[in-house]
Amino acid sequence: MATYEYRCADCGQFEVHLPIGSAPAVSDCPECHRAARRVFSSPYLTRVPSTLSAALSREEQSQEAPEVVTSLPPKQRQRPPHPAMSRLPRP
Repeated sequence: MATYEYRCADCGQFEVHLPIGSAPAVSDCPECHRAARRVFSSPYLTRVPSTLSAALSREEQSQEAPEVVTSLPPKQRQRPPHPAMSRLPRP
């Protein structure tokens, strides 16, 4: 379903949810039932997951001013195995 915007001369702007490609050029206003013309606007693309947004921001920043690595990162400490893992068969 896509969201289409219409503007009524008397009541203002309203939205209609219809299948993609099936929006008519004119629709009835839900309040005054007069003909309202379709308004073409940019698609709603701002809903990006925060992790993706952060990754895109880092990637964009690294193009202009990449981070300089001066040393190796510290080794991560290995976690002890889960107690139930010792009962599993080993190859």
